[in-house]
Amino acid sequence: MPLHAKDSVRERLDDEVYASADLAVSMPKYKFPLAEHDPRHAYSVVHDELMLDGNARQNLATFCQTWAEPEVHRLMDECMDKNMVDKDEYPQTAEIEARCVHMLADLWNSPAAANTIGCSTSGSSEAAMLGGMAMKRRWEARRKAAGKPIDRPNLITGPVQICWHKFARYWDIELREIPLEDGRFLMTPAEVIRRCDDNTIGVVPTLGVTFTCQYEPVKAVADALDELQRDSGLDIPMHVDGASGGFLAPFCAPELVWDFRIPRVKSINTSGHKFGMSPLGVGWVIWREVEDLPEELIFWVNYLGGNMRDIALNFSRPGGQVVCQYYNFLRLGKEGYRKIHSACYQTAAFLAERIGKLGPFEILYGGDRHQGIPALCWRIRDGVDPGFTLYDLADRLRSRGWQVPAYSLPANCQGLVIQRILVRHGVSRDLGALLVEDIQRAIDFLAKHPIPAPLGAAEASGFRH
Repeated sequence: MPLHAKDSVRERLDDEVYASADLAVSMPKYKFPLAEHDPRHAYSVVHDELMLDGNARQNLATFCQTWAEPEVHRLMDECMDKNMVDKDEYPQTAEIEARCVHMLADLWNSPAAANTIGCSTSGSSEAAMLGGMAMKRRWEARRKAAGKPIDRPNLITGPVQICWHKFARYWDIELREIPLEDGRFLMTPAEVIRRCDDNTIGVVPTLGVTFTCQYEPVKAVADALDELQRDSGLDIPMHVDGASGGFLAPFCAPELVWDFRIPRVKSINTSGHKFGMSPLGVGWVIWREVEDLPEELIFWVNYLGGNMRDIALNFSRPGGQVVCQYYNFLRLGKEGYRKIHSACYQTAAFLAERIGKLGPFEILYGGDRHQGIPALCWRIRDGVDPGFTLYDLADRLRSRGWQVPAYSLPANCQGLVIQRILVRHGVSRDLGALLVEDIQRAIDFLAKHPIPAPLGAAEASGFRH
């Protein structure tokens, strides 16, 4: 073969990704590469590693959206270069964000929806912290005006997601998290009032508790705080953590009073990327009225081309998720959101019924749209020893790709282990039926192959990490 022909064959082989010199050796992993690489080769390396991740659609632990319409993917591509904070350069993206704020204020029955204030955030955790900071600043202003100290603020919550623990630690606030009791997994008005005093900056009920997925009684707590104010003069505001429920209750339980219809509710946060069905990376916080956001939490930035208002903790943020949130609002409307979420509730009820019949399980919450989010959770029945723990079951289900978390509840119910399934858009009835079959298959396997030392919380955590 002529020399030039051999060179031509060699070039064609080098063009083949897995026959290339790049992929004939291991790529650098912990030291910065010295040389450049062909984009196809670099892509293949990263793409292949990502195959080892779990299938997001089978992740029934996450509250976050894992399926999106093709139009959402296209909008995300078109908005990849848009910085949400640069409102002078991207004025229409800023206008879209403002429209979403007003739409959410309207959805949550703000008395001043046309004159409300709020913003997008990187997620619901950031939005929750902004609501908490506003409560703290308003409390400090009242205390200073009365000549009282501001060194011992506290915040009252039920069982909360980690973001509220972070908020309390970051801003030196005593978190008065109401401990659970067997049979009571949510805050109650009586437990809230018992913890209120002059240093309480606010009360935070959760519309969709992380652990059991139930709604906390926002209206009942507000009524109790109204009575406390009449009796003692204490005026304690509320912030509702609607990370999940804020995009569910308005569509599927509109008669439930939890939002700005309650005068004591001053702010609400939610996750756009959960049941708002936007891609990962967007949350929202809305204040009841402009006056409810202290002026010192508003910053004005003039070095990006205009004098722009900035509220969020993070500065540069992607604009695509906000644009896709607006797309969903236009695409679905109340009717579309109601249809999609109603289907999720129906699938959750189906799963609760089927899993409840498998034998050793007691359903604690089964996806009632008036009581919580489209989800279910269960425990092993009292007095029943199936020969395995829920950690073992979760471990076994992973062999089929399912992520169905088992975990212990917070204080004072650390001894109670439960398992949970989130039903999001994309978790179909057929997919649910396959899951039930795999749960039964896992139970049968564990019965035939007894585990000498069933997994506990520590072992399960070590396995996961």
